[in-house]
Amino acid sequence: MLWHFSAYSQHCNLSLSLSLSQECTDGYEWDVGSQHCKDINECQTIVEACHGEMKCFNHYGGYLCLPRSASVITAPEPSSQSVAILLVESNEAFSPCPLGYDAQGEGCVGKAQRKVKSYSVCVCVCVCVCVFSDVDECVLDLHDCQPSQQCVNTVGTYSCQCPDGYSNIGIECVDIDECRYRYCQHRCVNVPGSFSCECEPGFQLAGNNRSCVDVNECEMGAPCQQKCYNTYGTFLCRCEPGYELGPDGHSCNDVDECSYSSYMCQFQCVNDPGRFSCICPEGYQLQGTRLCQDVNECETDIDQCGEGQTCINIHGGYQCTDSNRCREPYVLTRALLSDNRCVCPVIKPECRDLPFSIVHRYMSITSERSVPSDIFQIQATRVYPGVYNTFRIRSGDHNGEFYIRQMNNFSAVLVLDRAVTGPKEYTLDLEMVSVNPLISYQTSSALRLSVFVGPYTF
Repeated sequence: MLWHFSAYSQHCNLSLSLSLSQECTDGYEWDVGSQHCKDINECQTIVEACHGEMKCFNHYGGYLCLPRSASVITAPEPSSQSVAILLVESNEAFSPCPLGYDAQGEGCVGKAQRKVKSYSVCVCVCVCVCVFSDVDECVLDLHDCQPSQQCVNTVGTYSCQCPDGYSNIGIECVDIDECRYRYCQHRCVNVPGSFSCECEPGFQLAGNNRSCVDVNECEMGAPCQQKCYNTYGTFLCRCEPGYELGPDGHSCNDVDECSYSSYMCQFQCVNDPGRFSCICPEGYQLQGTRLCQDVNECETDIDQCGEGQTCINIHGGYQCTDSNRCREPYVLTRALLSDNRCVCPVIKPECRDLPFSIVHRYMSITSERSVPSDIFQIQATRVYPGVYNTFRIRSGDHNGEFYIRQMNNFSAVLVLDRAVTGPKEYTLDLEMVSVNPLISYQTSSALRLSVFVGPYTF
């Protein structure tokens, strides 16, 4: 919208005296240096000359309050206030007095002889002010900018400019490929008038929208089933002991440790989720985590042996034997009761070809024991001068699985010659024959050994 204002101001109260007094009209003040009246700038001397959205504009002899968008073109300032002085004809002498008056002394005297000391001369002062506002050529479509350009209005004119992200090529605006300047740390995507940065997987844009920072996937719901470890640009899934990482790299599958080896447990391996356990057969207890140890039922009072019986512990169980194992023609000697020795009296004819005494002993071995293996030592309890002792297996070794190795004149060792598998029981009579050639004396004694072979290799 175009605003136009014209202002004219007449002031007719400028007084002149015969001595041209130092008085100015409203809006002016006397300038001693130039000896003229000078315009007063009311916009500077009056506080808040205009209110609201109005702006103060000074002009000669006054001021205007106009909208802030208005512009004012002011005529050039005169050097001083203009004064119109009455001219007289050339053939008359100059008189400072008005028509009908004559000068007399310091005053004017009318034809009626009235004395006038002073008079006033009316002068006219004219001021022209033009006020206008700018025309927006961009809004009124009064420009010649290209479609790719933007019209920018300025005071009194306009300019054609390229939007951000474009540059002038001739009269057209062409998109700038910002990606050529490597603004982005990872990937740059050029779009009309702009660009955007993208990050590789495992990264995200920083606050400046150009740099890429690592993403902690473990804190953002990474698909790891058990353990998650963040690394630069990615993450790793790991599993608890007893599990292994699946083909997808995220899930954890149970490891069947029992399938790895038959030696994981001494007896039997039981696989559980994330772990395994070992169990032992009846009559055994777990020693540590993998080994099985025989339970001594005779010491734990869990045997069921009756009165007159003795509990014998063997691998995987126990045996109840009679406390008196002497069989005819042998009798238990009370003096030797604690030794569990049976004696065959010489007065009995049937004892002539039998060992004089028999001592009962018991032992237990495991199945599949390595061979040859020393399993029992025989020791003579008495040694007489001039007596020679020999040792042999009198009975019980039907398959030749044992043999005797004599160590010296008073001891020998029973050797297991073949591997045996239990459960099984052997009763071996181990005989020591004593001979004294000087007195033609010969006797023998036996050790009845009960060998129990356990059902397992432990």
